[in-house]
Amino acid sequence: MLMEDRSDVGTTPAERAALAFETLRLPAHLTLERLVELVEGIRKRRIEIEITGVLNGGSICGLWLSTDTREIILHAETPSALHRQQFVLHELGHMVLRHDELVLPSAYASVLFPNLSGELVTRVLARSSFVDHLEAAAETLADLFAAAIRESTTEPRSFERIFG
Repeated sequence: MLMEDRSDVGTTPAERAALAFETLRLPAHLTLERLVELVEGIRKRRIEIEITGVLNGGSICGLWLSTDTREIILHAETPSALHRQQFVLHELGHMVLRHDELVLPSAYASVLFPNLSGELVTRVLARSSFVDHLEAAAETLADLFAAAIRESTTEPRSFERIFG
């Protein structure tokens, strides 16, 4: 289930991420592949994940593009499977938190703020803490996803250690 309630305006990014995580009711045995499938069901679109050399892996490690038919996650090249997973989990966090519905396109900005150019409004919002809060919420949710995946992969080993 996606975050439906917009009354979370006064909550912190960590609280929004925790609420989204709880709302998903993820299975006990979670993998990245299973999480992608679950988010595909929620978004009702196929998710494609691609490596791109365009992203520098420094300040920008991942990018999410949403179309009417698919969700596209682009991520920086990395030799680390763990880093790749975190890049993807971060973008999945944006999807679950419905951040695509919160971004204000410049065409709409000019309607809401008729005395200012749409581009100016969009640039000002992009430099505000609004974007920082979105990124913090997505990263916190990604961390929660990573912990769930990590715990899922360690559970069978613990079971085998105890019961042989």
